[in-house]
Amino acid sequence: MESQHNLLHAFGWDGWFESRAACGPDDAIARVTAVDRDQLLLADQAGAFRAKLAGRYLYRHTRPHEMPCVGDWVILKKTAGDSLGVIHTLIERRTALRRKSAGSEVDDQMIAANVDVVVIVQSCHFDFNLNRLERYLVMVRDGGAQPIILLTKTDLVEPGVLAEQQSGIRSAGISAPVLALSNVTQAGVDGFKRQLLPEKTYCFVGSSGVGKSTLINILAGSGRLETADVSATGEGCHTTVRRELIRLDGGALVIDNPGMREFGILGADEGVSGNFAEIEALASQCRYGDCSHTREPGCAVIEAVSSGELSREQYDNYLKIREESTFYQLSYAEKRKKDRDFGRFLKSAKKDIFDD
Repeated sequence: MESQHNLLHAFGWDGWFESRAACGPDDAIARVTAVDRDQLLLADQAGAFRAKLAGRYLYRHTRPHEMPCVGDWVILKKTAGDSLGVIHTLIERRTALRRKSAGSEVDDQMIAANVDVVVIVQSCHFDFNLNRLERYLVMVRDGGAQPIILLTKTDLVEPGVLAEQQSGIRSAGISAPVLALSNVTQAGVDGFKRQLLPEKTYCFVGSSGVGKSTLINILAGSGRLETADVSATGEGCHTTVRRELIRLDGGALVIDNPGMREFGILGADEGVSGNFAEIEALASQCRYGDCSHTREPGCAVIEAVSSGELSREQYDNYLKIREESTFYQLSYAEKRKKDRDFGRFLKSAKKDIFDD
């Protein structure tokens, strides 16, 4: 098993995962590179293969976030002559990129797991949105990964526009690295390549058409990602149709994602605190420890907005994201309580039937 672990390092395996992997003598370890309906595409030192979840795993794990996603490490059985491996264990995640499920459902939707760096991509030309950027940063920091901000399509804007956008990011108190490039002219691409380290996993997120897939195909050296045409808006040529992890020739691992323009923030208190550190520092100076920063006297945050030290836009976005996160977390807790109550009811009903 030790030699197998050494060979898995190329896919991001390290001592952190090894200390959490309880493997039997006949077990194998692999990383999830794609999810295709009820099957998963895995990769290990021998190559790519397909697998399915064991029945007992599906019986014991019913929550969406308990299902393996792209980037996860799993333990499985691989039987000679069987075309499918059988996954029976999901190894603990070091980081997790998640959002609230779409629609009215209050639950986690996993985007990717065990990501070292999330590359937040926005186009300088049509997509740049500071409030949405802050939402992405909250999501990334809450999951434990490090963010990089990448501004694309620099060939479509004047240098002054790019400088203004970069200045706006810094004025909002965002300290994450900011890079800029053009997939068309290749300006900035080599500088971005140097950021990608072997055995590290980079997940690209952003709206459709901002150039994520085009850039990854440039980095990979060929059109290796499955894409589909976008509507004829003039913004981008392709959009990703599924999440997929690939290994670049230089050894870095990258995950592309379908476009996400809007997404809910669920229970991301740590992410809110991490991204709005400036506001959190001001909050420590408020007169009341439980200050909501909306109307209380002696609120240092409100005073900073009034004096111009803190922008009204950043303040409003902070309140909106914080309230949304709290609301969905309370709704999620209520949903979980109802599920537990219903589970106890079923057990009681079954007991009554058998006792009769």
